[in-house]
Amino acid sequence: MKDKVLDTSFKYGTVGLIAAVIVAFGLLDEHFLRAGNLTDILRAIAIVTFVAIGVTFSQIVDGFDLSVGSTVSLATVVSASLMVWYQQPLIVVIAVPIALGALIGLMNSFLIIRWKIPDLLATLAVMYIFSGVQRTYTAGYSVYNNMQFPNGEKAPGVFDPSFLWIGQGELLGVPVMVILMLVAVAAAHIFLQYTRWGRQFYMTGGNREAARLSGIPVNRVRMAAYVLSGVCAGIAGVLFASRVGTGQVDAGAPLLMEAVAAVFVGFSVFGAGKPNMIGTFFGAVLIGVLLNGLTMLKLPYYSFDIVKGFVLVLALAATYIHLTRRRT
Repeated sequence: MKDKVLDTSFKYGTVGLIAAVIVAFGLLDEHFLRAGNLTDILRAIAIVTFVAIGVTFSQIVDGFDLSVGSTVSLATVVSASLMVWYQQPLIVVIAVPIALGALIGLMNSFLIIRWKIPDLLATLAVMYIFSGVQRTYTAGYSVYNNMQFPNGEKAPGVFDPSFLWIGQGELLGVPVMVILMLVAVAAAHIFLQYTRWGRQFYMTGGNREAARLSGIPVNRVRMAAYVLSGVCAGIAGVLFASRVGTGQVDAGAPLLMEAVAAVFVGFSVFGAGKPNMIGTFFGAVLIGVLLNGLTMLKLPYYSFDIVKGFVLVLALAATYIHLTRRRT
């Protein structure tokens, strides 16, 4: 009986917790459940979810990408600068930051696969490199409409309305960002669960040597995972710039912790016990609801990391206690 209760709580505890938190915040603040606020939550978690999708890919192949936060920051300022400083067309503004994300993923995979540097150390180094690159590129300034440069000149461009529509607009009453998020989650889930390539990701992460002996190109799979992680972070950076209408320096710094928390919370969703896209989405929802509710309750922003840390600890405890019980 006890084991059955524990299994049930592991499978559905996260979903139940999300529901409980929503009800609690709804009772504490009458504005929490209003459509406008719920829309704001969905918009906020869209960016985190894209970052978390990338981290999930790296986790599935038994890796870890710590560089996603600085990749988001670089993609944000590059997309903004291409529009405000250089007045480039929309396709360039979107494509270049995503391509940069892919290149950062390639750099990570090269360091990890070719140079045999442990993934945490390699991606930590890359995180510091591109954190410095994005600050150096903008000289430490955020990018905004007709901004003034230190030499007194003004930037010639402004954010194009079509670009801002991606982050601020709606399609049939649904925010465009939310649509993109749901499509990305669904596509990643289908890829991992119902395609041969997706199964190769899980086999590589489960037992690299067995996967190699089975004929799976293990190194290519690992490289693909890190490239996908970089691409997702690049997309998140573009979405961030289009949502806030500026290219904020260090925009992605807080997103790393939120994305990691979402991924590990997702381990316990529906009893998966492993990284998975549906779980990651529910994890992002939980993080987003908590942060929005705490903001509406007027708690100081500097206390939010405490909540994130506790959520991560609880998720890890639930996951590893369950996995230990299954092994025994």
